[in-house]
Amino acid sequence: MNIHEYQAKALFEKYGIAIPKGAPAKSAAEFDAAIAQIPDGVCVVKSQIHAGGRGKGTFTDGFQGGVKVCKGGKAEAKEIAAKMLGNTLVTKQTGPAGRKVQTIYFTEANQIKKEYYLAILLDRASSRPVIVASTEGGMEIEKVAEETPEKIFKIFIDPGYGLADFQARELVFKLGLNPAEQKNAIKLLRALYTMFWETDASMIEINPLITQPDGAVLALDAKVSLDDNALYRHPDLVALRDLNEEDPKEIEASKANLSYIALDGNIACLVNGAGLAMSTMDIIKHYGGNPANFLDVGGGASKEQVMAAFKIILTDPNVKGILVNIFGGIMDCDVIAHGVVAAAKEIGLGLPLVVRLEGNNAAAGKKTLADSGLKLVSGDSMADAAQKIVKLVA
Repeated sequence: MNIHEYQAKALFEKYGIAIPKGAPAKSAAEFDAAIAQIPDGVCVVKSQIHAGGRGKGTFTDGFQGGVKVCKGGKAEAKEIAAKMLGNTLVTKQTGPAGRKVQTIYFTEANQIKKEYYLAILLDRASSRPVIVASTEGGMEIEKVAEETPEKIFKIFIDPGYGLADFQARELVFKLGLNPAEQKNAIKLLRALYTMFWETDASMIEINPLITQPDGAVLALDAKVSLDDNALYRHPDLVALRDLNEEDPKEIEASKANLSYIALDGNIACLVNGAGLAMSTMDIIKHYGGNPANFLDVGGGASKEQVMAAFKIILTDPNVKGILVNIFGGIMDCDVIAHGVVAAAKEIGLGLPLVVRLEGNNAAAGKKTLADSGLKLVSGDSMADAAQKIVKLVA
């Protein structure tokens, strides 16, 4: 689950991580109260959406930049905020549709000595948290990794012990900080790791982390992703979820305990198991088609979940055909078959449908489909099913 910058900054403040003074506003009526919480002088107006590249983004009405430094002070900040709020911002990460800005974040402007990159995330290869830092703050970390990888430093943390003092010192030395900055940076690192661990975060990113002439170290930006699987332990964090930032289909899928991610293709997939779902998308592409979604109904889906999955799939207007690819282990293929039949009849399915069933109780499942009276095509193998649905959609 992603949260907004202003929400992440509130968590930073709770954990003692230094941030610029700031306040959010969800309507023009809240602008004055929010701006009053920051010092007079130069300030910054930030659009709040779940996407990076805001500063370089463009609003659909032509207004440039979702992050603006206002040298004219609070009066200018209000004017800029009015142009952003309710407007749709398009960045590299939003896609062409963009995201509607429904919250504005006002912050003070800070004197910057140097910018750095800092993140904590999970390294799947070592099954450990890793701190990633770079002297090239304010840039896309992917670009830094490609062009100057020697400027990226990594510290792997033993989860049983936590962040060791020597590791924190090693990192600040590599970043070239002076003694005053080192002291503040180490304090920030410890607090950041504590937050990462206690909130069950999957990623915390600060870009840029800045130093100031007086030795202060501040998180100028904040991006936080929380592990969905651990949210049951954090009802206070669940309250931070912004459904306006999520695809309605993905919201409905989460209610039915389905793993669903919308894509931009036209062949919908209904599969059991994440690995098989990814393989199904790959083979659709291999035969010239484009998957419309990732949809994993899990190893023990019920008939009701399969029906819910079908309904979610069909809310996507781009879908021109459906591929059901089931390999039954724990999953009973006949349960899937009954769900497919019930959903197709209830919805009045008129799209091409290819079904491949293999494994546990597959024979019964195939008989259920054959006796249903539905117009569907059976796939003898994954490759056969993929070729058939690609041909039908084409």
